[in-house]
This record gives sequence, C-alpha cells and structure tokens, in this order.
Amino acid sequence: MKIKSVIIVALLFAMPFCNVNAQINLGEKALGAVQNGIAGFTFSDEDAAKLSLEAVRKMDSTNVVAGPKDGYAIRLNKIFGKHKNENGLTLNYKVYLTKDVNAFATADGSVRVFSGLMDIMDDNQLLAVIGHEIGHVANKDTKDAMKAAYKKAALIGAISSQSDKVAKVTDSQLGQIGNAMLDSKHSRKQETEADNFSYDFMKRNGYDVNAVEAAFRILADMSGNAQSNFLTQMMSSHPDPKDRADKAKAKAETDGLYKVYVQKPIVNKTVATPKKVVKKKKK
Repeated sequence: MKIKSVIIVALLFAMPFCNVNAQINLGEKALGAVQNGIAGFTFSDEDAAKLSLEAVRKMDSTNVVAGPKDGYAIRLNKIFGKHKNENGLTLNYKVYLTKDVNAFATADGSVRVFSGLMDIMDDNQLLAVIGHEIGHVANKDTKDAMKAAYKKAALIGAISSQSDKVAKVTDSQLGQIGNAMLDSKHSRKQETEADNFSYDFMKRNGYDVNAVEAAFRILADMSGNAQSNFLTQMMSSHPDPKDRADKAKAKAETDGLYKVYVQKPIVNKTVATPKKVVKKKKK
C-alpha cells in the first residue's frame, strides 16, 4: 500500500492513508445496518487509543520512517521533543519520508509529520501545524473519527455489527480502519477549536503566534491548484484557509502580539555520522 503523491499542500488535519482517493463502499446491506442503528456500540477512550495505535503501527510498516540519524528526524526531535507530554497527553512522533505535504495525529497520541511538509514549513510553522493536530487529540475529535472508522470497517467485515462491544480486527481490517478514520471530516466547530488550541499552544510555550496565520496563508496561496483528496474535503466542509488566517491574525492583534511573519531558513539535511579513526598498531 503506497501513499500517492499529491501536487499541493495537504496541511493540518488528516492524512490520506494508503490510496489518497480511496472510498469505502459499505454496500446496501451495511448501509441498511447503519440506518437501523445496530452499530451503536459503546466505544471508550481506551478502545479508540488501542485501535488507533494498531492502525498507526500498520501505517508505519507501510511507509518509509526517518531513522534517528536522519536530518528530518533530528530536526523534528529538536523542535518538538520537549512537548512529548503536552496537555496531559503522552505523545510519540515520527517523520514519514515522502514528498507528500501533510501531518496527522491519532487518538493514541501518535503524531506523524511528512517530510514534504517539513520542506516548506519553518520550525514555528511546523509547531503550529502539530499544535492543531494535538488539539484534535486533546478535544477527543480523533476518538470520534476512530469510532466512525471502526463502524465502517466492522460492517464491511461483519466484525461487530450485531454486538455492543469492540471486537478484534484483522491486519487487513486495520488498513480499512486507518483509511476510513483519516478520510473522516471534522466538523467546523472541531476545526475552529483545534485552530484555537494551536494558537494557545504557541502562545503558552513562548513561540511566535503569527506562525499560525503564516501556515494558513501558505495553504490559502496554494489551494487553487490542489489535487489532494484531503484538501478537497477540508475546503468543502470547513472555513477556507484565508478566513482562518485572518482569525489567527485578529487573535494576535487582540493580544498585542501581531507582526508580519518572516519565514525562517529551513534545514532538513542529514547529519553525517563521524567515522571512527582506527589507529594502526606499529609493528
């Protein structure tokens, strides 16, 4: 399963897993089951975290993950390592080496950043993006997304359509769950709250809050040529990025923190490991 390349930025909210344009077809029987409400099983925070972790592990196995000595991993650890425990959450983070431009977080606290995003965002802008994603986790939006994803995959595989408990899933079904979860749309309210979380995250930690606006400006400037399924979803159901940038700017102005943001130099170069010098013994 490969992640298809996208032509333009797919920033801030969810990652198209496996096939960017994949859609799960529930079929008439499954759709009828949904309409009859038989998929209304209980779904706890623990269920969401457990399934999310399994789905992310599946995703990690199908993507090229930056190793600890890779420049992308070194940079992400440098700017985000101090936030592994944020807002009561225990977070883990990795970089996917792909030209795709994206980032996502899941209910278990996994944060994944694409190297394509790191190529166009400076450190503060990346932190604004990640702060938004953490907001979705903190606000339990990712739990809602996982529950919806499980319902879809459960009905497809007849895992739990007649049960009120979460059942075990197969490796293939984990792929379906990951795809359905990350194809889910957050509501306007959820996106706005995650935007606010990102701004507050930046402000609370002493970062430049104007990076939030700057990140949305990049998205607004480039969205006209977007071919990403992710971006199409975001644009169709949420306030456009220009409006969101304007709101971030207004918040900074209200706080007396506004200034024109200047993007900092971006460095993702791999740091070479020094070779050990082995001295030859004198004969």
